[in-house]
Amino acid sequence: MTGKKDSLRPELRVAIEAAQEKQAAEVTLLDLEGLGAFTDYFLLCTGFSARQVDAICDEIEQQLARIGIRLTHREGAAGAEWILLDFGSFIVHVFTERARHYYDLERLWRAASRTDFAEPGAAEAGG
Repeated sequence: MTGKKDSLRPELRVAIEAAQEKQAAEVTLLDLEGLGAFTDYFLLCTGFSARQVDAICDEIEQQLARIGIRLTHREGAAGAEWILLDFGSFIVHVFTERARHYYDLERLWRAASRTDFAEPGAAEAGG
């Protein structure tokens, strides 16, 4: 997993690690460059409750601010099942499980290159 993250732009790496710090599941990066999209990347992740979705969003926003990356727009109020964080060159989508499967952005953007990041500790748990 580290090898995948090492090749990414620093702000994407920080966002992924922040999401994982708050136990986000199904962390997926969609590379939209060259697809005529309005942004370069979508970072998708899942929280198991509205409270966890909020915590993931807050952690991502705080960690990116520490490296000088500011949020340009946020959609979705606290307690929402889907919150969108727009950082300009990439957009973070944090869903509850139900909303993630309902909206299925991976299917809508199936032409995008996809990278999945396992939850920290998943490799150790398998043995």
